[in-house]
Amino acid sequence: MQIPVPSGPLAGLVVVDLTRALAGPHAAMMLGDLGARVIKVEVPGTGDDTRGWGPPFVSPDDDPQARQSTYFLSCNRNKESIALDLKSDEGRATLTELVRRADVLLENFRTGVLDRLGFAPERLLELNPGLVVLSISGFGHDGPEGGRAGYDQIAQGEAGLMSLTGAGPEDPQRVGVPIGDLLAGMWGAYGVLAALVERDRTGRGQVVRTSLLAGIVGVHAFQGTRFTVAGEVGRAAGNHHPSICPYGLFHCADGAVQISVGSEGLWQRLCAEFGLDPAAAGMASNAERVHHREQVIAAIEAAFETLDAEALLARLAVAGIPAGRVRDLGEVYDWEQTRSQGLLVDVEHATLGSITLPGPPLRFFAADGEEVTKRVHAAPPVLDADGDVIRQWLDRTQPEPAGEGDLPLHGKHRP
Repeated sequence: MQIPVPSGPLAGLVVVDLTRALAGPHAAMMLGDLGARVIKVEVPGTGDDTRGWGPPFVSPDDDPQARQSTYFLSCNRNKESIALDLKSDEGRATLTELVRRADVLLENFRTGVLDRLGFAPERLLELNPGLVVLSISGFGHDGPEGGRAGYDQIAQGEAGLMSLTGAGPEDPQRVGVPIGDLLAGMWGAYGVLAALVERDRTGRGQVVRTSLLAGIVGVHAFQGTRFTVAGEVGRAAGNHHPSICPYGLFHCADGAVQISVGSEGLWQRLCAEFGLDPAAAGMASNAERVHHREQVIAAIEAAFETLDAEALLARLAVAGIPAGRVRDLGEVYDWEQTRSQGLLVDVEHATLGSITLPGPPLRFFAADGEEVTKRVHAAPPVLDADGDVIRQWLDRTQPEPAGEGDLPLHGKHRP
C-alpha cells in the first residue's frame, strides 16, 4: 500500500530506518510525523521484534495470519516497509542504494554489528557525504561499559529513575511506559534535526549518538543538580513533590485530586477557601511546609474529606488553584480535549481497516492563527508492504549525495 505523499516541515527528506523495538522506531516516527518519507527496513519473515510483542494482538475476522501487535502499531505510523536480508549480497546492495538517496539513517544495532555488515559510519558517509546518521545504544558507544545491551527497565534502574519513582525509598518503581526508550528516541530526533540544520550550512552530514542512559540522565532536571550542586541524593517521595508543598495527590470523599500550589499567593488562596491558617507553625513558608509535609497533607485532607472530587475541583477552580483528576487511559482518549489537540488520528490499515491511533504531539500555525501542514497520516505498514514500490523508485532515480561544500537539495529524490 502506497503511503500518502507527506506534507510538513520535513517534506522531501528521506529517512532510512534500520531500527527495531522502540527507541529508534519512535525517533523515526517523529520524523515521519513531520513529513519525512520514512523507509523502514525489516527482517524478512518476522520483521521488527515488536510485531510479535503481545498480547494484545488484533486481527480482522480473528485471522491469526493477519494479526497485528498493538505495540508495533504504537511506534510505526507514517512509514513504508521493505524486507531486506542484510546478510545477503542483494539485501546489502539495496541498502547501499537507499543510503545513497537518503538524508537520514537511523540504527540501534549492538555496537559493531553494522560495521560487520559493511556499513560502518565511515562507509555510510563515504557513500553519501550529506547523510545524517543517528545511532542509539543502551549505555553509550564508548566508555567502560560502552556497547552494553540496553533494555528500558534495566536502563530506568541503572540511570536512577526508579530510585526516584515509587511510594518511598524502599519501593522503587518503573515508570508505566518505556520512558527510557521514548526519551532516547526523542533526544535522537532532536539531534537529527540539529544536524540537518548544520548540513544546510556546510553540505556535510555527521553521526549523532545517544543512548537510553543519556536520555534518562538528560531529564534528571532539579534532581540532578540537587546532587551535583547540593550533594543531596534524591529518593522516591510517592505522589508529592520533594521541593514544593503542597504539590501532589490528596484524598477526598470519593477518591483523590491533585493540586499544585507553586507560590505563596496560591497558598494564601487555598487556605482562605478551605479555612486553613496560612501562618500556622510549620506552614508559613514553602521551606517549612516541605519539612513538615505530613502535617500539611493531614490538614489539607481533613479539609477535603467531606467533599467529592467533582465538587472539590469546582471549588479549587473558583479559588484559582491549579488542580486535576487522575484519569485512566480510557478516560483520556474519550476526553474531547484530547481529540481537539490532534492527539488522536484515524487511519486506514491494510488489514485492520479503519483504526484510531494516538497522534503526534505537535501542531503548526501561521501568523494569522490558521493551522498549517495538517497532514493525512498513514497507518503502520504490514511487513514488506512497500518493497516493490521502493525498488521501483530506486530503479528510476539516481543518487545525488551532497558533496564537499555543496548544500543539499531537499526533495530531489522524491518519487
